[in-house]
Formats: sequence, C-alpha cells, structure tokens
Amino acid sequence: MWFVFALLTTFAWGGADLFYKRGTDSNDPYSHLKIVVMVGLVMGIHATAYMLIKGLTFDPIDLVKYLPVSAFYILSMAIGYVGLRYIELSIASPVQNSSGAITAILLFIFFPRELGIMHIVGVVIVSLGVIGLAILEKRAETAELRANNVHIDKKYQISFLAITFPIMYCILDGLGTFADGIYLDELKLISEDAALIAYEYTFLICAVASYVFLKFIKNEPFQIFRERDKGCAAILETAGQFFYVFAMAKNAIIAAPLIASYSIVSVILSRIFLKEKLSKQHYAVIVFVMIGIALLGLADEL
Repeated sequence: MWFVFALLTTFAWGGADLFYKRGTDSNDPYSHLKIVVMVGLVMGIHATAYMLIKGLTFDPIDLVKYLPVSAFYILSMAIGYVGLRYIELSIASPVQNSSGAITAILLFIFFPRELGIMHIVGVVIVSLGVIGLAILEKRAETAELRANNVHIDKKYQISFLAITFPIMYCILDGLGTFADGIYLDELKLISEDAALIAYEYTFLICAVASYVFLKFIKNEPFQIFRERDKGCAAILETAGQFFYVFAMAKNAIIAAPLIASYSIVSVILSRIFLKEKLSKQHYAVIVFVMIGIALLGLADEL
C-alpha cells in the first residue's frame, strides 16, 4: 500500500509545483511568505478536520517531538518558494528533488537493510533520471538565453544565486526526509497520525507569524480568498503531505526517491500550462524514470 501512497504524493506535489510557479510574482519580495500563509492555513484546517473525523486527540508534546523534522521541511519549502522567483520550475524542481537520492543513501548508511535487486535498480534509475533531467534543463535554458538576446523575466533568469535556492532546498529537504524516515519507519518515534497533525499545526503557526508580519509590520496588501493559484498549490501540497506520511512510515528508504520523482509531473505540467519546451531527450528521461517507478511497483508486489 505504501507504493500507492507514494504515487498519490507524487501526483499531488507535481501539481502543487505548477500552481506554486503560477502564483509566484517575480516583482513581489513577499510572495514566498504569502505562499507560506496559504499552505499553513490549509494544513491547519486539514489537521483539525482530520482529528475531528477520526476522533483523535492531539498532544502538544508531539509538536515539540516532531519539531526537528518540521523545521527542516518548512525551511526548505520557504527557500524553494523564494527560488521560484528567479529560476524556471523545470530546472528548480528536478534540482530540488534530488533530495530523494540523498535520503536513500543516508538511510542505507545508518540503517542498512537487505534490498532486492529490483528495488536497488529502481531507486538508481529514478534518482539518475531526476538528476539527468536537471542537467538537460540547465543546458537547454542556457542555450536558449545565448541564442535569444532578449530580456528575460526575472523568474526565468539563471545565475549562481538562482541555482543556490534549489540546492539549499535539496540539502534541507534531504535531511528532513532522512529524519522523517528515522521518526516514522526506523525507530517508530511517533505515529503517522501524530506526525501529520504536528507538522500541519507547526506550518499553521508559521503561517500566522507570516501573516502578522505582512499585514501589521509591512502593511502588505494580501487578500487570502483572491490567491487562487496559491490556494490550489496549498490544497495539493496538503493532500500530498497526507499520503506522504503513510508512505514514509512503511518503506522510507524506497519511498523517498520515488516521491522525489514528482519533478517529472512538475516538468510535464509546466510544459503544458506554462508553455516551457520539452525535447526528445526530456521525453526519454521521463520514460526512463517511469521504468524505474514501474520496477519499484513490481518489486513491491513480489
């Protein structure tokens, strides 16, 4: 069942990436905080509804216990939101989601286990495919900028600063997912329900702090119900988080790189809706990654 949860997370977060990009204003220095507000608001609503529907009680100590994982995730996401103002989604997403390979390696080093050959091959294919996609995108974008001596929107510019954001995201998210694997799968330090609610309420706290900063310190105009793209991104992000927790709790070392392949969904959607180009090489890499995903699914059934 973890494989189904991982796939659902992949599709949800791939769609969220598209709306993150659409909702990002390269001229708005606070766009990342506005996304934090929207995501935190939706997550807070979901956490409350989830508790009421399942009849759960939330122990505040879980929020503190899970804080190291939440901190890594939320910080990495905020950095990723900033980076979207300066770099194309098709480049940012694959670089960011190389974190899945980092997580798998760390988990294997610190918590070695026997893996079947199909699991190993599947993880390697998916990880190499995601990294290869990032390389292809960087080359294509650089060639296009050189060929067309025209003004490029700031959110599509490539520079050392721009590429730094997804790299920082990759490292922080990789460490967060590694910590999540320890908490949920390896040492069972917290239950799936408690982890989900703790994370979503932590994000809600960050959202409230960001909203107070925007409205009462910076006097920034921000109408929540008019932020449709950010709202759609927040809903998909929350849906992905729901499935993600259960996938990681069952098979973190394999689920992490598989979920990281949601950059493939992001790239396809960015080509369809944001009119970013997709070459034959890109299609080849996408097929390559899909083969890896299929191997992981088959290995799970054997």
